[in-house]
Amino acid sequence: MENLKGIIFDYGGTIDTNSRHWAEVLWEKYQEAGVPVTKEQFREAYVHGERTLAKFPLIKPYYKFIQVLQSKITVETEFLVHKEYWNVSDAERREFTDKIAGLCNDYVLNVLDTTKAVVAEVADKYPVVLVSNFYGNINAILDDFGLEPYFKAVIESAIVGVRKPDPKIYALGVEALGLKPEEVLVVGDSFSKDIVPAKSIGCKTAWLKGEGWGNEEIDESVPDIIITDLEQLPSKL
Repeated sequence: MENLKGIIFDYGGTIDTNSRHWAEVLWEKYQEAGVPVTKEQFREAYVHGERTLAKFPLIKPYYKFIQVLQSKITVETEFLVHKEYWNVSDAERREFTDKIAGLCNDYVLNVLDTTKAVVAEVADKYPVVLVSNFYGNINAILDDFGLEPYFKAVIESAIVGVRKPDPKIYALGVEALGLKPEEVLVVGDSFSKDIVPAKSIGCKTAWLKGEGWGNEEIDESVPDIIITDLEQLPSKL
């Protein structure tokens, strides 16, 4: 890719699930665990959980990924019981929470076998920055997964006070690279939260097109690159 000097990666949905929205991953694991709710009921619980975690500091800065999962799924399953979508004792709910968290954690570890190698390959050729909407503990997770050494800087929404899709968070990523926007490629799975804002400040973009949340208006002429697996990225650079 002409005049490319640096890379910005998204984390959630990109490095950890390789193009799958987390709502879809969680729903799959709820089903595997045998939680008897509908997808619409789960969607309500998922949205409630995301709003709750954004509003209250339930995720501590030192939390590793399994602890994030347990916190997230606890909020979701408590909602399902509270709404009477699921009739289960609290002890049983906690057992299901731990089971789902374990299934999700194993899923990510499997995905990272592929995506971590891609990040390492790209970071060997370009300076790399991470830009993520997260809970204030992304560095603990990167350290836990052995990803931290690959990133020159980490721009996390909970720390900088700016969230995607605000383009300012990507401007901070470009600034951390010390480059011009047109010299930077942004890699992300969300068309509206990654590709559109990054493109608006002049960055090149690589859209990791996959299993999204839905309801996004997509214009496939906007990204410079479209891939369906992160393994495809190095050959496009």
